Amino acid sequence: MRELEVGDKLYNVKQNGFADFARYSFSEVVELTKTLAILKNGIRLYNQPKISYIMEDVGYSVSRSKGVHWHLVSLKAIRKAQVENEKITAHDWFESKEFSLEEKQLIYKEFRNLEEAQ
Repeated sequence: MRELEVGDKLYNVKQNGFADFARYSFSEVVELTKTLAILKNGIRLYNQPKISYIMEDVGYSVSRSKGVHWHLVSLKAIRKAQVENEKITAHDWFESKEFSLEEKQLIYKEFRNLEEAQ
């Protein structure tokens, strides 16, 4: 566990209930004070690593909101964010799209073909 340095890349995950998607935010340390690390997006973190069982083993608490942690970016976190963003994009597309009867029939046929293949 180490203190943050200028240039470190961090991420945070928010989720509104168990049924919501995990929404990843990424930022970078741009300034350090005696006790804080300030991110590019303006968030201030206590520059003291803490044991965190939220997403990673180590987290950095948000100033004035100690229950919210940011974590050093890892390849695992980037991949999870990509997968989650694909889910959000697909969900949003289906929510905003109004299907014609022909489109509904095509989708139905594709699902039937998938079911038959299994």
